[in-house]
Amino acid sequence: MNGRHERKAAGRMYEMEYPAPIQFDRPSIADATAGLGGAEDGAEELPMLVALQGYADAGQAVSSASSHLLAALEHSPVASFKVDELIDYRSRRPGVTIDNSKVVDSDDVRLDLHLVKDTQGRPFLLLSGLEPDLKWGAFSDAVVDLARRGQVGMVASLYSAPMTVPHTRPLVISAHASDSSLIQDFHTWDSRMIVPGAAALETEKKLNRHGFETIGLTAHVPHYIATSDYPEATLRLLQAFGEVADRDLPLKALEKELERVQHQLQDQVEDSQEIATVVSALEHQYDAEMERMRRKRENNLLKPGQDIPTGEELGAEFEAFLQNMSDENRADSDEQEDN
Repeated sequence: MNGRHERKAAGRMYEMEYPAPIQFDRPSIADATAGLGGAEDGAEELPMLVALQGYADAGQAVSSASSHLLAALEHSPVASFKVDELIDYRSRRPGVTIDNSKVVDSDDVRLDLHLVKDTQGRPFLLLSGLEPDLKWGAFSDAVVDLARRGQVGMVASLYSAPMTVPHTRPLVISAHASDSSLIQDFHTWDSRMIVPGAAALETEKKLNRHGFETIGLTAHVPHYIATSDYPEATLRLLQAFGEVADRDLPLKALEKELERVQHQLQDQVEDSQEIATVVSALEHQYDAEMERMRRKRENNLLKPGQDIPTGEELGAEFEAFLQNMSDENRADSDEQEDN
């Protein structure tokens, strides 16, 4: 399939806004990035943030990240995806409002690309809304098409996963990327692993194949509050995106919300000896793991004659870590059933 046919197929997945807030299919995007420098043609490549609801969204961190940005920053619609082709409404039944025995409204189901300006007026693209249930291949092709047409440079995807960590310790952001230089300041999994698929991960793969820089940022949310709003995860994800994309984001409201939730959690710990015991055990596990990682980083400066760990050795170490987490989760579940 040639480029023209690929463009036509991808275009069926979305509709462009008119007039578009940025110039597509032209040598530069100066209207959006005037005076910022960057690319050789005088236009800066735009960063793109992908924040899809429905997968790896513990603590509602990902969905809250996109809603916070759209509420706090100036933005304009760029493209709207055709959700009737991508969403299985039976799996995500939108809420319907009945007033005085009459159906009057239903929740809007959307999947959109916006041009957003940070607090300094610097633009970036935000892809947000429900994760597609269907046609992941066509959807990811469409995202690649939009990224190419909009002269996107780097694409960051947000995830949030429940982990056996306490809320009383600093929240960890782990990362994966197409270029290791992008994630030097983050925790990483230095081994081969298999995780459940997602539309955002499929899109990362396609973007990588087309030469775009990609980074995935995952917040580690305490598993016992994964179903509740956890603003610290949202805050840390947006801080991480701001750093890698060089964008200034408004975060004070999230910081205040974080303090409120932390006070609530502390009150619950003080009121329940059972909860306090669980949190204390997680603290010891967290501290031990952080110390192990610190020593590992120090040991990476190998002594003369010291062998570098093989991929198999690193993989075995990670499998042991996952098994340890699984055993502890199983033990916690057994204790809850006994009680």
